[in-house]
Amino acid sequence: MGVKTLKEAKVGDTVRVVKLHGQGAVKRRIMDMGLTKGVEVQTRKVAPLGDPIEVTVRGYELSIRKADAELIEVESL
Repeated sequence: MGVKTLKEAKVGDTVRVVKLHGQGAVKRRIMDMGLTKGVEVQTRKVAPLGDPIEVTVRGYELSIRKADAELIEVESL
């Protein structure tokens, strides 16, 4: 499969983080949430209007904004 972003992952998909885009504080915040290169992420739910997206990462549930999810490049497992 081609490269996609976390925003494009379907509910129930498990993906691996390949690369983080974004600069400075935004990238740092994403990394602080546990979303780092190589980590597996499972998409749990998407809010009715598509924002935010709920994922499971490193054993805990995390809600992430669509704008931030677009900065996270992932690959399917």
